[in-house]
Amino acid sequence: MRTPGQRRLGAGPVAAAVLAVLLTGCGGGPDGSGAGAPASTAELPAPAQRSPAAAPAKEGTQAAAPAPAKAGSDNAASDKAKPDKAHSDPASPGVVVNKRRPLSPQDFVPPKLVVPRVERTVAAERVRLRPDAAAAVEKMFAAAAADGVGLTLVSGYRSFEEQAATYNHWVGQYGDEAQADEVSARAGHSEHQTGLAFDIGQADGTCTLVLCFRDTEAARWTAQHAARYGFILRYPQGHHEVTGFSAESWHFRYVGPEIAAAMKAAGTATLEEHFGLPPAPGY
Repeated sequence: MRTPGQRRLGAGPVAAAVLAVLLTGCGGGPDGSGAGAPASTAELPAPAQRSPAAAPAKEGTQAAAPAPAKAGSDNAASDKAKPDKAHSDPASPGVVVNKRRPLSPQDFVPPKLVVPRVERTVAAERVRLRPDAAAAVEKMFAAAAADGVGLTLVSGYRSFEEQAATYNHWVGQYGDEAQADEVSARAGHSEHQTGLAFDIGQADGTCTLVLCFRDTEAARWTAQHAARYGFILRYPQGHHEVTGFSAESWHFRYVGPEIAAAMKAAGTATLEEHFGLPPAPGY
């Protein structure tokens, strides 16, 4: 997902400007360890989880009892709830987050975040991922290197507050929410907040986070091999009416090998289509 400093088109000088912004981060200081340095193996703690408090009942009123289920409807309701729960649980690799499916709670924080031991272009705290996603990233980057393809990690986990700042930047950049909504998720609606999503770049910095990245060796290799490691390209070309976002050939999402393999075998391009969920072109 785009961060401040990105453009929807262009390369060359724009890519250099993008990297400059990424090195300082959004709401953070510059990366003192140097761009492209291998990430530290030390685990960074995740911020404490915050859960919204339940609203108190009004004085003098009694909480309503749950309505009784209709006869014969238990099995149907249960069958419908089970798959949706798997795609609504922010801790599940099968969670679907989009403009119409916010995280619950919206300020969700993964219980554990680690730094993948791979090449990166930003500070370690900006590429943290869930342990399962991080381990798969390490395997995929190693396989790419063995094939002579250099990958670099550009972004990972982003908190609710960081996503709010990122989105507000784009609103200011474009002057209205409608255009910002095409390239940036609103806080509470971002896959980056799950710790399962990340952006990649080519090791030499070619077309980082801009449209021409799709023509790089890094993009071609990853699109072909990502499913083997449990990843999908989350925002493919030509599916913005389903996903709600412009194509991003650098944004990958960990869903686990089983889901990734099933999508590849079926030729399904998006999570929404794979799970039979409604498109999410807008909020």
